[in-house]
Amino acid sequence: MMKKYLVLLLLLICAVLLSACGSGTVQPTADTPQPTEAAPAPIPAHEPVTGENTEIMQTEAEEETEMKLLIGEAEVAVQWEDNESVAALRELVADGPLTIAMSMYGGFEQVGSVGTSLPRNDVQTVTKAGDIVLYAGNQIVIFYGSNSWAYTRLGKVTDLSLQELTDRLGNGNISLTIFCE
Repeated sequence: MMKKYLVLLLLLICAVLLSACGSGTVQPTADTPQPTEAAPAPIPAHEPVTGENTEIMQTEAEEETEMKLLIGEAEVAVQWEDNESVAALRELVADGPLTIAMSMYGGFEQVGSVGTSLPRNDVQTVTKAGDIVLYAGNQIVIFYGSNSWAYTRLGKVTDLSLQELTDRLGNGNISLTIFCE
């Protein structure tokens, strides 16, 4: 009989203990500190930046290092591609302008040596007037006509008509200057 009472007593103790682990909510009182939204902690200079902060910093860096193009002495608007070749070109001109002596070729393009090899991802492409491409990893080509070949796209001149491109590119050798602002 004593065993029955001991078992009942143990069951009662277990029931009390388990009920204390329930998921009921505690109502805050005036003495209970309320949660507050904390400001994000600053990122120490010695730690790498990741996540959202990386995107913000990359956007700011891109804005600071906008790449510009001069055909001869005239600045033209370019929509640059978002690829590793353009990133490498931007790094190349970050410390100073790069002027490339261009030569007419084929009656539809100007070609000039970058002076170094850039990363490439050549794809069979049909170009149009205004396209700027990388040929063979170390040549920049700007078109005032059309061609079909395997190139890596770098960008496109966006503010000149076909006639303006032909006038600037189709009348003898020119120079291109690429720089960061």
